[in-house]
Amino acid sequence: MRSSQLVQRNLKEIGRDPLSLGIAIVLPVVLLLVLQSIGSEDVPFMMPTLLTPGIVLFGFVMLMFSSAMILAKDRETALLARLFTTPLRSSDFVAAYSVPYVLVAIVMAIVLYAIGALLGLEINGSIALVALILLLMAVFYISLGMILGALFSVAQVSGGYAVVLLLTIFGGAWFNLEDIGGVFMTIGDLLPFKHALDATRAVMADGAGFADITTDLAWVAGYTVVAIISAVGLFKHRMVE
Repeated sequence: MRSSQLVQRNLKEIGRDPLSLGIAIVLPVVLLLVLQSIGSEDVPFMMPTLLTPGIVLFGFVMLMFSSAMILAKDRETALLARLFTTPLRSSDFVAAYSVPYVLVAIVMAIVLYAIGALLGLEINGSIALVALILLLMAVFYISLGMILGALFSVAQVSGGYAVVLLLTIFGGAWFNLEDIGGVFMTIGDLLPFKHALDATRAVMADGAGFADITTDLAWVAGYTVVAIISAVGLFKHRMVE
């Protein structure tokens, strides 16, 4: 990989901030433990099988924020400008800043699903299909982090984080969006968060197969591709400024 040295540097940067990394992993775990404790047959969305995917996406939002911050800081310290003098392409930069956080996202998802399994989580369908959906969403969130970091300052990134967090929550992370309906349902159908959660829960709770979630998966994959292309385009723009 052309950007392997920069990947290693960014991994070290993550390791130098164990508090933020710890919070990003521990907070979703605590949230899972707290919310599932109120789950019951009357509140099925708080049961581990339906709740865990939403908690995983919440964790991905936190990693998105961290990835955006490290990129924004590198821009403000002029490190990124110096790196632009190297023969790396815009896609190499996006990969170098994204890969470390995608790896952390994978570890986070495994931890949350392992804890969920101890609490009674069940996967009636393909585990590989669940992993594919969550991996696409991890890449999507981290690509959003690259976009935020390329566009905004350190002080401004938190605003973008808040917006994405709210969209994730109101995309049905912790409740059944169909029970609310109206404008929330309309907006949810236009964004990838609801589609990712619907697909993941269908596979886990109902044993749905690939053919059953094709539409939802297409929405998730489409948004992920657009996010990656947008991140690469923004880097390319920054490199010629």
